[in-house]
Amino acid sequence: MITTILVEHPWLSPAALALLVILGPLVGRLVADRPGAAWSLAGLATVPVVVLTMLPTDRRAFERCEVAWALPTVGRVELAANVVLFVAPVLFAVVATRRPLLVAAAGSGLSALVETVQALVPVLGRSCSTNDWLSNSIGVVIGAVLGVVALRLARPVGRAAPGRS
Repeated sequence: MITTILVEHPWLSPAALALLVILGPLVGRLVADRPGAAWSLAGLATVPVVVLTMLPTDRRAFERCEVAWALPTVGRVELAANVVLFVAPVLFAVVATRRPLLVAAAGSGLSALVETVQALVPVLGRSCSTNDWLSNSIGVVIGAVLGVVALRLARPVGRAAPGRS
């Protein structure tokens, strides 16, 4: 169903990504001094990840895992949507933890775990794909960068980063 919507409206994923790039750091800046709020936003942003990757479908998946390496483009609507899927949770987790590399590694690992579960639990009706992991990981990197931007925006003007003079 979601793929049909994306095929009919291929502008949705790029528009969502543009909104995240513009608004994400600003919202992250607002919650940078409140880790609890940042974690809440990260948790809320994780709900679509769980629903869109783990909710069983009515189809049967017979293949274990597709091994293919294609970069997401506007024309590859499902891959483009997979990029967008991980941007917001990672952005807010970076703001909450202030550890972009750790969060990026965890986000990419979580995507690999999702694909592994999809491969090992065929009753979900989901297909595992290395393309999905690659697209999710690109979204993870974008989210981590946006989280760093949010933290930089939240830093008081004139104050150097710790350890710098």
